[in-house]
Amino acid sequence: MPEGHTLHRLARLHQRRYAGKAVSVSSPQGRFSPSLVDGRVLVRAEAHGKHLFHVYGPDAVVHVHLGLYGTFTESSLPLLAPVGQVRMRMVGATHWTDLRGPTRCEVLTSAEADEVCARLGEDPLRRDASPDRAFARISRSRSSIAVLLMDQKLIAGVGNVYRAEVLFRHNVNPSLPGNQVSRALWDAMWADLVVLMKDGVRVGRIDTVRPEDMPSVTGRAPRQDRHGGEVYVYRRAGMPCLICGTPVATKELAARNLYWCPACQG
Repeated sequence: MPEGHTLHRLARLHQRRYAGKAVSVSSPQGRFSPSLVDGRVLVRAEAHGKHLFHVYGPDAVVHVHLGLYGTFTESSLPLLAPVGQVRMRMVGATHWTDLRGPTRCEVLTSAEADEVCARLGEDPLRRDASPDRAFARISRSRSSIAVLLMDQKLIAGVGNVYRAEVLFRHNVNPSLPGNQVSRALWDAMWADLVVLMKDGVRVGRIDTVRPEDMPSVTGRAPRQDRHGGEVYVYRRAGMPCLICGTPVATKELAARNLYWCPACQG
């Protein structure tokens, strides 16, 4: 599932290409009703966690959650015929985009969109995020920090990659209960998430390896993975830790695979 940086990157792209102008919106697949937004001016595009919002006015906000299989494909004009099951097509003055396979694609009012956001936690990529509110809830929980970081009602936008990597970068045992996370540790992890996720928005992939541990410095082979990016432990089960050489461990936790170094994070 795309993590929060992907949705913020899409929001910035759609803001740049479509906001402030009338947009043609259709549903070639027929599973989305665009009548309330077709031909209207897109006021803004924004993201909260893993959710994307196209705001056309107080009575019409297109809410998209990509889920596991949703994707946007972007192209400049001229317009081509739809290929595959296109849930939503947006056509602007210079570009067009097709949305396929999302978990959610619906028109909401501003009040309804606000209700969606109210159910989400603090997004490290949003200016209105409050690490204080997040810590207040984490510090009362007996659940592990690995579980809490993936709870979208607490931290919006962090997925499996950022979860594994930020825990490694701060030498945190994934099983550490939330109520044993110090304020200093939380502040350091939050600040790190902000930097890492902003970099993800900028480059379009997740890189978490520090400069001194990059292949160009250490001489190791670059990562070969369809997800791209240099990481410490994510999807490196059984491979040597880049810092200490201990095989990276993995287990299923809350229906997701967790990765960590038993030595560095012991």
